Amino acid sequence: MDRIQTIEQLEAIYGEVPERALVKESPTLIPEYAAFVRRAPFCMLATVGPEGVDVSPRGDPPGFVRVADERTLMLPDRRGNNRVDSLRNIVRDGRASLIFMIPGIGETLRVNGRADLAIDPGLLESFAFEGKTPRCIVRVHVETVYFQCQKALARSGLWDPAAQADRSEVPTAGQMLQALMQDRDFDGDEYDRTYPEHMARTIY
Repeated sequence: MDRIQTIEQLEAIYGEVPERALVKESPTLIPEYAAFVRRAPFCMLATVGPEGVDVSPRGDPPGFVRVADERTLMLPDRRGNNRVDSLRNIVRDGRASLIFMIPGIGETLRVNGRADLAIDPGLLESFAFEGKTPRCIVRVHVETVYFQCQKALARSGLWDPAAQADRSEVPTAGQMLQALMQDRDFDGDEYDRTYPEHMARTIY
C-alpha cells in the first residue's frame, strides 16, 4: 500500500481522537470563542464551488469580523483584486470555513458553517471604514467552532521576528507578474516601485 484509500486505513495509522480534541468543538460561539474572534485582525476564508476550493486572506483592525450572535459572524468584503472568487463560490454553494489568527498568539480558531452575502444598505453602512462602505457582507452561519493548538505556529516560528524573511529571498509581486506576462508590455520593477502608492490610494 503506497497511499491511504479508506477511512479504516487512516484510522489504523492515526488511532483514536483524544477526548479533549472532541470536547473543544462547539456548535456555537461560546463567550471565549467570541472573544478570540473580536481580537483577531486576520482570518482566512475558505469556500467551495464548481471549479473547486478557494481560500482568501481577510484583514482589518481587530473586531472587523462582527459577532452578531452565538451562531452568526459577519465580515465586510473590502476592496481587493475584484476576482470575487470567494463570493462566486458562496452564491453557488455556501459552504465556508474561517481560520482566525492573532499576532503573537499560538492558538488559532476554526469556524465551519454556511455563508451568504448580505447587501442591506444599513448593514453595509455600519461596516464603513475610513469613509468607504463594503459592497457586501459575508455572513457566516456557524455550525462548528473549535480552537487549534499551538503546534503548527510553533513549528513554523510564524511570530518569531528572527524567522522573518528578507525581501530579497522572496519574489516580489512585480517579478511574479513579469514571469507570467512575458509576451506583454509589462514592467515588473515599475509595478513594485509604484505599488505602495497604489495600495495607499485603494486599500479601502
